[in-house]
Amino acid sequence: MLFMAFALSCTKTEDPVVQDNSLNGHEYVDLGLPSGLLWATCNVGAEVPEDIGGYFAWGDTATKEHYDWKSYRYGNSFDDRFEMTKYCTVSDWGLDGFVDDLTILEPSDDVATVCWGEGWRIPTKEDYEELTQNATFVWTVQNGVGGRLFTGPNGNSVFFPVTGFFLDDQMICPGLGIYWSSTLHSGFPERGWSLHFDDVNYHVCGTYERCRGQVVRAVCCRQ
Repeated sequence: MLFMAFALSCTKTEDPVVQDNSLNGHEYVDLGLPSGLLWATCNVGAEVPEDIGGYFAWGDTATKEHYDWKSYRYGNSFDDRFEMTKYCTVSDWGLDGFVDDLTILEPSDDVATVCWGEGWRIPTKEDYEELTQNATFVWTVQNGVGGRLFTGPNGNSVFFPVTGFFLDDQMICPGLGIYWSSTLHSGFPERGWSLHFDDVNYHVCGTYERCRGQVVRAVCCRQ
């Protein structure tokens, strides 16, 4: 299994370039979902669907060597006290009571937009819910890599490899697939929502701390 844990950074493409089944040189699949949303064929930082790509903290746009609160871009924590400096909905967890009520990553903090250019973004919690509610979702092995294959109402499919996640400098749970959404958990603003799956279950979950290193699958809309 191939993955890129560190040293991935991006520069934003200013003008979207649309070709058949691709945007800015990155391929997508139309699954026939009600919203018309188009899903990338591989993760940000990957070249093929079986590669994991880069690991990013929620709201970070570059990979790094350690994924913890000390290195996190928009906050820190001390014991049970959180000090968020952006994307905070609860004053008890904001620095000096800071609240901005932002619950969706802005484009400058969205690694899919920053890396792949205008038109691409990280899926929201609702985007993942639409995917899981309207597509079949089966466990499979593709070119030696385990993961889940989504097949949409129109018969087209997209593969999500298992990824694990990084905490500090350690890979945790390599047999799980854990993909960031762009949606903050508004009740617990130290967390972001994610798609979570293994070979038995899958669900959209909001228990993951923003400082963890997780992968990103991008989406776009038909131009």
